[in-house]
Amino acid sequence: MDPYQTERERMVEYQIASKGVQDEKVLAAMRVIPRHCFVPEDARPYAYADSPVRIGKGQTISQPYIVALMTELLGVQPEHRVLDVGTGSGYQAAILGELAAEVHSIERHPELAESARGVLEELGYDNIEVHVGDGTEGYAPAAPYDRIIVAAAAPSVPQALLDQLVDGGRLVIPVGPRFSQRLEVWERKGEQFKQSSNIPVVFVPLIGKQGWEG
Repeated sequence: MDPYQTERERMVEYQIASKGVQDEKVLAAMRVIPRHCFVPEDARPYAYADSPVRIGKGQTISQPYIVALMTELLGVQPEHRVLDVGTGSGYQAAILGELAAEVHSIERHPELAESARGVLEELGYDNIEVHVGDGTEGYAPAAPYDRIIVAAAAPSVPQALLDQLVDGGRLVIPVGPRFSQRLEVWERKGEQFKQSSNIPVVFVPLIGKQGWEG
């Protein structure tokens, strides 16, 4: 018996579904993935709280609602190949691993990438690969992608990420100044892109050649 199962059920009901996230596949993934495995040992009592949790290197695991909302906006289908920019703890990658055929996740901090890779392997996700690199430049060796999701805030949308989308692909990313952004959804139609904005958010900065300077 998983001692955290009740906490996950409450998280999904009161923090996510009650705020309007309706995608049953996303809700089901968040009910089964052990979020507490993706936070430091001393933070496990707060793993299912309605807030971000620090994971080291100045990074956080996002608030559960934000993870769910961004994943719902992404619209992942079972046959999709997905790029996850900003692996962090690996939690978002695990959500995507439940929904997609193949996930590539990229993290600039080698220590976080190694830790996330270990947790994901321990949980049996053989459709997720974690890479170390500059996420603002995407991950060209496995491009193009049906979906791209970014867990850090960019001053503007990195062109490399738009270029690595398939025709009909979708990108979800927080965009704006360092301390105040909006979630944006970009959809590719040939060489054109349609952009729409969602809710205001606050994310850690996306560091890299096509993001913020470190």
